[in-house]
Amino acid sequence: MKKILLIFVIFLISIIGILTLFFNPFGAPENESETEIVLIDSEKGDVAALQLEKEGYIKSFIAFDVARLVLNLGEIEEGGYYLSKNMNVFEIISELKEGADLKKIVIKEGIRKEQIGEILASKFNWDEEELEKWNSEYTNVNPDYREGVYFPDTYLIPKDEGGQQIALRMIGNFNEKFAPYQKEAEEKNIKWTTVLKIASLLEREAAGQEDIKLISGIIWNRLSAGQKLEIDATIQYATGKVNGQWWESLTGADIKNTDSPYNTYKYSGLPPTPIANPGITAIEAALNPTDTDCFFYLHDRKGNIYCSVTYDEHLENIEKYLK
Repeated sequence: MKKILLIFVIFLISIIGILTLFFNPFGAPENESETEIVLIDSEKGDVAALQLEKEGYIKSFIAFDVARLVLNLGEIEEGGYYLSKNMNVFEIISELKEGADLKKIVIKEGIRKEQIGEILASKFNWDEEELEKWNSEYTNVNPDYREGVYFPDTYLIPKDEGGQQIALRMIGNFNEKFAPYQKEAEEKNIKWTTVLKIASLLEREAAGQEDIKLISGIIWNRLSAGQKLEIDATIQYATGKVNGQWWESLTGADIKNTDSPYNTYKYSGLPPTPIANPGITAIEAALNPTDTDCFFYLHDRKGNIYCSVTYDEHLENIEKYLK
């Protein structure tokens, strides 16, 4: 085995020597070049090699593959890297082995800030103390910013950025993206916090873009009539992580025994804060609901929505579509 490995290493060294002598495919593409941020979107070395060759950071993806075997480069962390076209292929690979200079963080619509904290903790190697600071300190500087303003998006965040700075970055992104909708809310005489609360409910309740505006119309109908919202997701928000899972399914006991202002079966009106971080589609739906007479809705097992005007009709729908 050792003999085979030795032969293989000698073979690689020979290939590198021949290629370098005649073509120098391992050299830098340019003599002088500024350092730029390069976004690597794949963990696979061959995919990254093709990207780097296409963008002019290496001369040959074949040379890259040979060099990454020599330098033992495994999977590549997705994210942003400070690279220059005056770096040779070995220098490029060394940078990739160090990990991303800008961490790629993907925040999906409809998750709560604690879930965002877990994503960040995994990416930035936070300990439990830092994660707790995210949950209770960094995201609690303003009562209106406790939840809902950590905007769902793809972020490139410097690897040495702290939790407080990351929170401010996400809030700043929210403020920028929400600005036109805040103006629309003001024109309709709706508080921006109300828009955000309803949008967060829609993220948890809607099965897709097809029904999100209809559910918005139903929520607005209930609010206008002073009817309790009776939305499970608000109780799930209050109960937090159960059995190691966020948004765990509720039991009748949960609905009955959860004494919280987020229990919309017990208390009228909207919850005290948003229950998740909504995206633009939900925000638009909160501001532009479908005009409907319905007060009740359900989804069948295929995700199709059925709404009804009266509770008796709702019970009929339960019998028809869920039993």
